[in-house]
Amino acid sequence: MRKRSLISAAATLTALGGATLAYASLVERNMFTLRRFDVPVLEPDSEPLRILHLSDLHMMPGQRRKQDWVAALGGTDPDLVVVTGDNLSDPEAVPGVLRALDPLLGVPGAFVFGSNDYRGPVFKNPLTYLMPDREYVQGVDLPTDDLRAALVDGGWADLNNARTVVKAGGRSIEMAGVDDPHIDRDDYPSVAGPISPGADLHLGVTHTPASRVLDAMAADGFALMLAGHTHGGQVCVPFVGALTTNCDLPTSMAKGLHRWPGSDSWLHVSAGLGTHPTAPIRFACRPEASLLTLIPR
Repeated sequence: MRKRSLISAAATLTALGGATLAYASLVERNMFTLRRFDVPVLEPDSEPLRILHLSDLHMMPGQRRKQDWVAALGGTDPDLVVVTGDNLSDPEAVPGVLRALDPLLGVPGAFVFGSNDYRGPVFKNPLTYLMPDREYVQGVDLPTDDLRAALVDGGWADLNNARTVVKAGGRSIEMAGVDDPHIDRDDYPSVAGPISPGADLHLGVTHTPASRVLDAMAADGFALMLAGHTHGGQVCVPFVGALTTNCDLPTSMAKGLHRWPGSDSWLHVSAGLGTHPTAPIRFACRPEASLLTLIPR
């Protein structure tokens, strides 16, 4: 009797595990959702400003459902679009990314790149993400320059280790960004300095929410910082949350809107819209884009 009970329990656990994996790989990773946040960073009596924050598309050729969903976000009527990297997962993915973003290229925008805009992903044991000092391995070269040229030709600002002013929503927006800290391409000192008092709003942009970058941006006075990279943990534990952020960001800040510690700055981390193609699952962490409505303090 006891042996049959153990066999029955094992079978039940196996079935439950299989059902969970099927849900995570076939259902939840395609349950794209739009998150909405109010961010109190504007001067009193200012009109609201809408920022559409996209991140971590990790586009593969043929992912037309994801492309159509992103393209439809033009209906949110944003004043500014900010893309925080990891757009690609395949050398043939640029057309799919542009198909997704094309309806948004008529809106003022800016972008930075992540590691998977430069080199393709390779198979790895997902458990290595829980190891803080794991070796980072990259795959084939990706058509970074083709993607960069298309976004710049579309009118968006390239913020990879750059600083500029963008006009959006009738406002002057000072923006500073870095290339991906995850692969040590960031050079914030080249763009550092106190915010300009002549701008109406000040935004810092990075793919990886590395504390060395966010601390520096906050110290310079950037009111809102935008990042991606974490996938919100990608596989989370219900009622616990993310187990890792794949950087030094605390897991409690793996996604969503937070005050950056020790500053007056806000940080928004997008859980992103894609997955690593060798681990195409999400659990308790739906793929997302965010519409940030900036309001008076």
